[in-house]
Amino acid sequence: MEDIERLSRELYADIPRGGLYHYTTFSGLLGIIGRRCLWASDIRYMNDSAELRHTADLFAEVSRERIDSGRANTLLLTQFVDWIKHRISSGHLLFAASFRSHGNLLSQWRGYSLPGKGVSLGFCPDFILECARQQHFLMGKCIYEPRRQWRIIEQVLDSLEAEAHKRTQGREIQSEERLALYRDIFTSLETDILRIAAMLKHPSFMEEKEWRIVSPVVSGHDSFPILFREGHDMLVPYIEFNLSLDGKPPRLDHLYLGPSVNANISINSIAMFLEKNGIQVQRGIDYCRIPYRRR
Repeated sequence: MEDIERLSRELYADIPRGGLYHYTTFSGLLGIIGRRCLWASDIRYMNDSAELRHTADLFAEVSRERIDSGRANTLLLTQFVDWIKHRISSGHLLFAASFRSHGNLLSQWRGYSLPGKGVSLGFCPDFILECARQQHFLMGKCIYEPRRQWRIIEQVLDSLEAEAHKRTQGREIQSEERLALYRDIFTSLETDILRIAAMLKHPSFMEEKEWRIVSPVVSGHDSFPILFREGHDMLVPYIEFNLSLDGKPPRLDHLYLGPSVNANISINSIAMFLEKNGIQVQRGIDYCRIPYRRR
């Protein structure tokens, strides 16, 4: 539907103006530079599987309010909420990798690195955008503000109800046929809803100011080169996002070393490693200067 397609496109229209930082461990650094790629994880497995569930909860909450107010197509919205919950866990796949606008945040060192073994890799936005364009990825700025999220969900439901009304207006439809028609509408929306969901994050993560690169929607496991890595308590599906343009090494604009008791010599060895791989960090390597104790 055009309204939802337009909304989806608008969420990926922002262009980052400052540096984009990717937090990782030394092991991650070795892999990123060695393979010249980032891991873009299935978004169902990001942040302890809460990513898409937040959007499903929003759809349920806004739908419940509409139903309670008596101004909604109750059957349509009830079926849609059930469909969303099912498709989030077993539907099409969407892969994403994350960047932060700030390369030196204590919460990110705690969440995405290990004490003495963390770095944040600073990339120029133009470089990441060109890599994304060549791989048909989109880039968007995550939305945390609850009122804006609510308005987005309202827009989707407005379009959903309008489409259902248009397809059923003036027709005598049996219940089974009506449900099949609704499911057909839901299916036509799945790609755009996934892309919208990838941009809606719980307000508690607002400090991150996250930007995401988001893959094309993958409809089947055999249609894309899906790999697997070990997560906290499960295997995490991912795909590789290429960081090499024209066969050249990744372009690093800046790098922060995370909290370390051996900052100086650690910076030296990082610089040696990058130089060996043909990488000159344009704005150099800095120490974070944040005192950090393990919780």
